Amino acid sequence: MGPIWMTLLLASTLGLFSWSAYRRLRQVKVGVPDPRFAWNSEQIFDRVKTTLVYAFGQKRMPNYTLAGFAHVGIFIAFQVLLLNSLMLWGRGFQSGFDFWGVLSESHIIGKGYSFVKELAAFAAIVGSVAFLYLRWVKRGYDSGDPKAVKDKPRMTLGHQVNRYVFTEPILILFIIITMMLADFLYVGSSLVLDSRAFGEPIHAGWWEPFGGITAQLLSGLESDSVVRALQHAGFWWHSAFVLIFLNILPYSKHFHVLTVIPNVFAYDRRPNALPKVEDLEGKVEREESLGIKQLTDLTYKHIMDLYTCTECGRCSDNCPAYITNKKLSPKHLTLALRDHLYATEQAMFGKDALVAEPSDGAVEMPTTSSGEEPIHTFPQAPEGGYFVGDTVVDLIPNILHPDVIWGCTSCRACEEQCPVMISYVDKIIGMRREEVMMKNEFPSELQGAFNGIETNGNPWNLSSMDRGDWADGLQIPLLSDKPDAEVLYWVGCAASYDDRAKKVARSVAKLLKKARVDFAILGTEETCTGDPARRAGNEYLFQMLAEQNVQTLNGYQVSKKAVITACPHCFNILGNEYGDFGGHFDVVHHSDFLNGLLVAGKLVPSKAVRGKVVYHDSCYLGRYNQVYDSPRQILESIEGLELTEVPYWNRNKGLCCGAGGAQMFMEEQGEERVNNKRTLQLVDAGATTIASACPYCMTMLTDGLKKLDKDEEIGQRDIAEILADAIELDEVEDTPVAAQ
Repeated sequence: MGPIWMTLLLASTLGLFSWSAYRRLRQVKVGVPDPRFAWNSEQIFDRVKTTLVYAFGQKRMPNYTLAGFAHVGIFIAFQVLLLNSLMLWGRGFQSGFDFWGVLSESHIIGKGYSFVKELAAFAAIVGSVAFLYLRWVKRGYDSGDPKAVKDKPRMTLGHQVNRYVFTEPILILFIIITMMLADFLYVGSSLVLDSRAFGEPIHAGWWEPFGGITAQLLSGLESDSVVRALQHAGFWWHSAFVLIFLNILPYSKHFHVLTVIPNVFAYDRRPNALPKVEDLEGKVEREESLGIKQLTDLTYKHIMDLYTCTECGRCSDNCPAYITNKKLSPKHLTLALRDHLYATEQAMFGKDALVAEPSDGAVEMPTTSSGEEPIHTFPQAPEGGYFVGDTVVDLIPNILHPDVIWGCTSCRACEEQCPVMISYVDKIIGMRREEVMMKNEFPSELQGAFNGIETNGNPWNLSSMDRGDWADGLQIPLLSDKPDAEVLYWVGCAASYDDRAKKVARSVAKLLKKARVDFAILGTEETCTGDPARRAGNEYLFQMLAEQNVQTLNGYQVSKKAVITACPHCFNILGNEYGDFGGHFDVVHHSDFLNGLLVAGKLVPSKAVRGKVVYHDSCYLGRYNQVYDSPRQILESIEGLELTEVPYWNRNKGLCCGAGGAQMFMEEQGEERVNNKRTLQLVDAGATTIASACPYCMTMLTDGLKKLDKDEEIGQRDIAEILADAIELDEVEDTPVAAQ
C-alpha cells in the first residue's frame, strides 16, 4: 500500500505520542510513591484478578444501562481491532500481510477472527450512536434536572459545556464510527476487486457479514479505479485514524483509554482503611506536610486517578453531598485537580524547577469584569467550589474551596460507582489532615469533639467514668474480672452515652446472654476508637487513641478472642485500621454475629412481630465491609415481618445518612440535609418501621422522621431491638454462663 507513506505515518504519529506520553509520565512523578502499593505475590495475584474483572471485564459499566453497554461494546471492539490495526500497518509494507498465514481467510483462525472483528466493529458503531443519542437527544435530562436526581441518578456530562461537550467527545465518536465504516469499506472493496480479478461473482463468506454487505453495495460501480480508490481510502483512513486517535488521548478525557488498566492494577487493596501517616511526630517537628497540601503531595496513584477520570458523573450522581447541593462534587474535584496539574506543567518544568512558588503565596484566579468574584470554571460544578491556577499553590483554598472537603461524609458511594477505580476519600482526608494539623483550620464545631475525645475518650465530652452505666442491672462481667471470656463486646461511644443507643446495647447484651455466649466488656477501660478524629483529619489524636486501645486489647490477648460491636465505625476501624498499629483482631459486627446465632439455633424467634420494614444500609457496614445480607436475613427470620427495599438506593447504592466523615459533629452545609433526603427515600418505601444497624444512622434517621412529622407513625429501630422483640427473653439469667 506504500512503504514510504506508512513509514512516515508511523514515525510521525508514534514519535509525537512518545513525547506526549513522556510529558504525562513526568507529571506523574511530581507526586510521591504510594506506600500501600507492594509487589509481593499475594498483591500481584489480587491486582491481576481485579484488572481482569474491572478493566477488561467492565464490571461496573452496566450500572448505567445504555451508556454502560455502549461503552462495553466500544471497549471490546478496540481490544479485538488492535490486531487488525497491526495487520493493516503490516500491509503498508507487504501487500496481503496476514501474520504469516495465521489470519488468512483460508485458515479457520483467520475466518473466526474476521467474523469476531466485524461484529466488534458493528458493536462500536452501535455504542457510538448510543452515546450521540445521550449527548444530543437526552441532553436535557443528563445535564442535571433536579427532579431526575430525586427519581433516579443521572449521568452528568463533562465540564466546560460550550467548548467541550460539543467538540472533543463528538470528534472522538466521529473518529470511532468512521474508523469502523472505513474497515467495512476496505473489506468490501477488496472483495469486489478480487471477484473481478477472477471473473467470479462476489462471494462473501460467513466471516465477512458487513464487509459482504458493503461489497454488494459497491458492486454497481463499473470503474475498477473508483473501487480501488475506495479501497485505499478505507485502508488509510482506518490505519491513520487509529494513530491520530492515539495522539488525541493524552490531551482529552479519553486518556483513560490508556491509563485505565494501570490505574485499576494499582488500586488500593484496602479502600476501607485510610493510609497511616508514618513518623507523625517527626514530621511535625520538621514541619513537613502531614497530608495533601499541594500537587506534589499526591501519590503516583492519585495522579493516575486524575488522568483516568472518564467524566461520566457516576460519582457525583451518587454523592450525598452533591445531590443535596453542597459544594462537593467528586467528579469536579478530580477535574479541578487534573486541570490544575496540566496548567502547572510550565511552572514545574519550564525553568528546570519542580515547584515555582508564587511571590504572594496565592494563585491568580480569573475574575469577572468587575474584578470582584472568581469566575466559575466548571459550569456544572457547585458554584464557587472550584478554581484554576497555573502556579503550584496550596490546594485549599486556592483550587478547592474549604467547603468542598468538609462536605464529604466519607461514605464511598463515589468509589463504589466509579468504573475505573478512582479513590476520593483518601484524597479528601489527606487534605483535611493538612488543614487540621498544620494550619489549625477546620469547622469550629469539631473543636468540642476533639476536646471531648482527648479529655474523656468520647466526642460528647461526658465523663469517662460513666462509660459502663448503660449495663446497670444486666450483671455483665468486665474483662478485667473475667479475662478468659471468649468474646469481647466493644460497646462504642454512642451506645455508652446516647440514651437511644443504650437501648440497642442492652438488647444486644440480652440476646448474647440468651444465646449463652461467654462475653465481657471493658467498661471504663474502653475509650473512643478515634474514628471521628481520623475522618476529621486529626491523625495525631487518632494515633494516640489507637496506640492506647491496642495496648489495652493486646494486654488481654484479645487477638485470641472474637470482638463484636454494634457500631459499624468501630467495626471498620478496629478490624481494618488497627492492624497498622499492632492490633490484629477478629472483629464481627453484631448483625453477622446475631445472624450466626440464629443459623446455629442458639437464638430462635418465637413471637411474631407484625409490620412492614425497610432496612437502611450503613455505609461503614455495607460499602466499607460488604455486610448486606446478615441484617436482612435477621429480619426475614422473624415471623410477621415484611421486608421491603428502597428502589435503586439500597445495598451498595444506599444513600448515606449524613453522619459519616465526622459530619455527626459538624453543622451541615446548606439548607438541604442529607438525613432528611435519606429519610424521605425510606418513608416513600411504605414501611411502618425503618430498621438500621448503626447508632449514627439511628440518630440521623430519627431526626429525619421528626423533621417530616413521621416519628409518631413510623418507628426507627435497630435490628437487635427487633430481634429481641421476637425472642422470649424472660428466662435470661442474670449471671453469665459458659458458651456452648
